[in-house]
Amino acid sequence: MEKRVLFQIKSLDKEIFRILMDGEENCNKKPTPTQMHIIKYILDNPQKVIHQSELEEVLNLRRATVSGVLQTMESNGLITRVVDLKDTRTKKIILDEKTKEVFLKNKEKLDNLEKVVKKGISKEELNTFFEVIEKMKENIKEYRE
Repeated sequence: MEKRVLFQIKSLDKEIFRILMDGEENCNKKPTPTQMHIIKYILDNPQKVIHQSELEEVLNLRRATVSGVLQTMESNGLITRVVDLKDTRTKKIILDEKTKEVFLKNKEKLDNLEKVVKKGISKEELNTFFEVIEKMKENIKEYRE
């Protein structure tokens, strides 16, 4: 049976998600990998006012997707969105106090899983993997245009 790239990518994604959510009583309250990426971006840019449109660009996600993720984060108490006084058409995204603590706890789990995933894979193989992933992303981008 022929191995299918898309199936393999989705299968790996599901396995990673299962491990990250394993042992959590309420998975809806635990930050997803996308939410963790948003939190990390905001923490890495403390002097910057972050808006949804910037996250769309940084994460390469559609407006509706980012909007949904932010709504979930807000309802779970991870962020607050407030009207930006400089541009009242937009809302600033602000991390709540407990979010950094939640992020650090989950970052450790992500870092450990990253090590597990890379186990036994040489630097050359990883470089090839990243090159292939970038080519696939470029192919999809060209296809969509």
